Amino acid sequence: MAGISRESLAAQRQDAAARAEHAASALAELVHDRQGSNDDDEHDPEGVTLSSEWSRLSALADAAADEVRQYDDALERWDTGDYGICTNCGRPIPEGRLEVRPFARLCVPCAEKLG
Repeated sequence: MAGISRESLAAQRQDAAARAEHAASALAELVHDRQGSNDDDEHDPEGVTLSSEWSRLSALADAAADEVRQYDDALERWDTGDYGICTNCGRPIPEGRLEVRPFARLCVPCAEKLG
């Protein structure tokens, strides 16, 4: 793979891990700051509600953690020599797809069929 290296996958995984850690930290801070508070922020005209912020941060943390797992899987496939091979049909995944979605497990036709 000319444009993709194990090092670039590992670096992208580090970025995703940093985002996951930041989102988890922000969520933990929100919980800590609001712990023991009986405020009814659902009617607070000053800003976003606690539930909205909780949902947003939870979604960000979940998405980033899922991305880390996908990079871990991609790195494992790299190490076993299966990176860039469709896990469904066994054909090579085009480099352009891997550049856009480095942790892709499926070629485009299989992704369209199965997705």
